[in-house]
Amino acid sequence: MELFGINGSELLILGLIAVVVLGPEKLPEYAQKLAQLIKSIRGYAAGAKERLREEVGDEVADMDWRKLDPRQYDPRKIIRDALLDDEAPASGPASPSASGGSAALAAAAPAAALSALPTVATQTQLAEGELAPFDSEAT
Repeated sequence: MELFGINGSELLILGLIAVVVLGPEKLPEYAQKLAQLIKSIRGYAAGAKERLREEVGDEVADMDWRKLDPRQYDPRKIIRDALLDDEAPASGPASPSASGGSAALAAAAPAAALSALPTVATQTQLAEGELAPFDSEAT
């Protein structure tokens, strides 16, 4: 059993040090204060849980909190699932055709979006020895 990363032998050593430092007269008093502190912390936690249940409802008791753990999500898997999703994009009034289905629409959407972009003008070649244009305000 580990409590705050302390194993049994370390806990025993800490107890012996407490007996030596506090002395046998004050040790029961401090042990009682520690027990009261732990009880009050448990009471605060139970009260907060009950208040949350009252405000949010009984669905909190049924909620699987492990699903909300951010450590279980792999960004690569999320992106892969989003890219390989067979559903049509939510934006756009287009409906899937009977022959192509939503997969064909999803595949055609990026091509249609790219064709709507303005084309880049072709760059002219500089003559040999000619300096490239320089904009002093841009730097």
